[in-house]
Amino acid sequence: MSGACAVVSWSGGKDSCLALWRAVRHGVKPVALLTMLDESGERSRSHGARPEVLALQAAALGLPQRLGCASWNDYREVFVTQLRAAAADGCQAAVFGDIDLDAHREWEEQVCAEAGLRAMLPLWQESRAELAREFVAAGFAARIVMVNTSLIDEKWLGRVFDAALIDEMLAEGVDPCGEGGEFHTLVVDGPLFNRPLALKDGEVARLGEYRALDLLPA
Repeated sequence: MSGACAVVSWSGGKDSCLALWRAVRHGVKPVALLTMLDESGERSRSHGARPEVLALQAAALGLPQRLGCASWNDYREVFVTQLRAAAADGCQAAVFGDIDLDAHREWEEQVCAEAGLRAMLPLWQESRAELAREFVAAGFAARIVMVNTSLIDEKWLGRVFDAALIDEMLAEGVDPCGEGGEFHTLVVDGPLFNRPLALKDGEVARLGEYRALDLLPA
């Protein structure tokens, strides 16, 4: 859909960022970043990022935000409302960073159809390892901000997502894209950014089996 205007489903992590990067390189015009927050509006639903950090990303990318607050019970309804608003503003598509989980693609295609948009998945069914390497080779920088300790070791928390880390993960049998929920990342710089994010490490939270590093505006 070269030339199409699109809203980008934005978690703040590497996969949504790489999907945006690929979409732009194929002529898609991104017009907004859509992020879902929890009911309080204090954290993103997917990665637990602070709204002020997401705002720094949006400013560095030069894109406005669309923010929806929802519980898991009304998540779909709020998401579709945001998509419909994007469609009313002239968007023809929505960009997603999913790679190979069929249930995710089906959901995205359904909610887009409800809003009159086309779902675009630029990373779909490509090698997870190669996508991770492409992200790094393109010049993006990210940190691991959440790990599921029932799936991988806590040692990965806070690590810079670089080529050495990808090799280390592959050697230990860890999916470098974290598609099974092993970990989440936060992108802090890259070719789409007009400046790197100025962040500092906050506390590490223990949320059941999850460990989360709180990145704060510096």
